[in-house]
Amino acid sequence: MTISPLHKEPLPIRLVFKLERAEHPRLYDELIRFRKGAKRVNRLRLLAYDGLLAQNGLLASDGLVARVDGRGARAEEGASAVTNDLFAPAIEA
Repeated sequence: MTISPLHKEPLPIRLVFKLERAEHPRLYDELIRFRKGAKRVNRLRLLAYDGLLAQNGLLASDGLVARVDGRGARAEEGASAVTNDLFAPAIEA
């Protein structure tokens, strides 16, 4: 398959970041189970993709349902009302 000059392939995204347990304990504990490298990266990729699907209402499981109300705000139903927002800023102690 050839790509015309008008339709260039998107550039890959390369991420390098530091994650401390104090920021997101659940995410840290999940990722630390894997040694550095491909397994850890693949786990993070899967968690991010599933989170994106859930955020857009395309993924729901075990009664966790998020929807957008008429004002455009997210309204959570069921058990998701008490679920931590994984990528929200850390709670100050």
